[in-house]
Order: sequence, then structure tokens, then C-alpha cells
Amino acid sequence: MTDTGPQPPTAPDADDATSTPDPDAAASEDAPGTDSVAATSAADGNGEADADGDGVADADGVADAGGEAPAGVFAVRTRPTWRGFWQLTAFVILFLASAGFVASGLMRREGAGSVVFVVLGMAGIALFGAGMMVSIGAMLARRPVLELTDGGVRRPARWPLPRRTDRTLPWERLTALTALRRGVAGARGGEQDFLVFLPTAELAAMARTAERPQLVALTLRDVPATAAATGWCFAVEPGWDATLPQIVKQVRRRNAVPVVDRRTR
Repeated sequence: MTDTGPQPPTAPDADDATSTPDPDAAASEDAPGTDSVAATSAADGNGEADADGDGVADADGVADAGGEAPAGVFAVRTRPTWRGFWQLTAFVILFLASAGFVASGLMRREGAGSVVFVVLGMAGIALFGAGMMVSIGAMLARRPVLELTDGGVRRPARWPLPRRTDRTLPWERLTALTALRRGVAGARGGEQDFLVFLPTAELAAMARTAERPQLVALTLRDVPATAAATGWCFAVEPGWDATLPQIVKQVRRRNAVPVVDRRTR
């Protein structure tokens, strides 16, 4: 037998090449195609899909946000609205009218009518003046209505109360997050969305299984069974500078809690 020397390596067979799985390709195939809350939460049986297609379970990068590092404080503020402007205008008009009552009573100087005018005018000045100052201060201070920090959910005290009276719900006490809808479409007042941070497992189970009329209790302060949640219930206003999906995304960046969307079912 003659020695032919080292043989050159043979190219892999085409069938073998196609049958060998690519780890990177497999990982990309297993990754969720839409970054939704429902896609992540479904893995542990805690998630709820978005029923109306425009809410907290939307494809908004929310699901994968649970593994990202928190980025400081996320504050939600109310933008100046025409409602606030007209409210301030009403306080100014009533304040001026009260001052006119006082001036009218002082000009007459005698009689029971003058005393009544002065008393009513002074009461109006105190009441409507305080309302006017609170409206002006709230518009200028722009204190957040909700803050998400590395330590938990913070509910700032309303102006002019000091910030030391803020309330905080630590992340370790938060068990779930739910979105609710109260009201009737087409009726006076319309529908109102609520975002509720649930601090107990019992309330989280209630948010998943209770009928929609019973969920209204989570937004009421005089129901003992849901008293732990009403302090962390936020009415989602149109004037907020952050949308509901954006808030959910920021929450899950800091704590990957399950999200239950019960607005339409």
C-alpha cells in the first residue's frame, strides 16, 4: 500500500449543514416577536392579554423591560389644561365679586344689610382667594401626581402640603398592577380609566377573577375589603404627560410584576 499523504479536509455535507441548529437562530426564534406584557407574563401564568388593542398589554417594549436597569425617577405630571384655566378664571371672578360685596357694605356704613354684605364678602374673599392661590400654585409648581423610583411607587402630596407627607409603596410589597375602567360610554362623565397598584395577593386574585362591577370597589375609599388598594388607585387623566402603556413599561423596568388589564372584560 502506498502512502498518499495527508488528505485535505472534506466539506460538510449539505444535509448535515442544514440539520445542525444554530444557537443564535434558535434564540431569536424563541424570543417574543412583540414586546407585550401578555407575552412575558404568560410564561408564569400571571399575565392578561389586552382585549381592546390599545392598552397596557400593547407591543410597546413593556415585556422585556423587566430586565433593564432602572433609570432614576420617572415622574408623571398633569399638563396645563383649559379646565384648569377656566377653574382659575372662575376663582378670580368670584374673588372680585366678594371684594365688591365688602366695598358695597362699607359704602352704606349702616344697617343690617351692610353688615351682611361685609360678612358675606369677607367669607368669599377667604374662600375663593384660597382656591385661587391653590390653583395658581398647582399650575406653577407642577408637582407630580405619580412617581416611580428605585425604592417603590410614590404618591406625592398635593400642593401646598409639604413633600415629607408623600406616601411610598415599596416594590417588595407590590404584587400586581391592574388597569380598570369605570363609567358608561355616552353617559354624562363618560368612561374613566384607573391604574391600581395592588399590595396584597388577595387583591391581585380579585383583579383577575372578579366580575367587572365588583372591580369598582378597588377605586372606592369606603370599602373595607379593598382599603389597601384605594390609596394606590390613580385616575388616568387626559392631561397626563405619560400614557398608560408608558407607565406600565416604567413599572416593569423596576419590578416585573404581572399586569392585569380589566378595562374591557
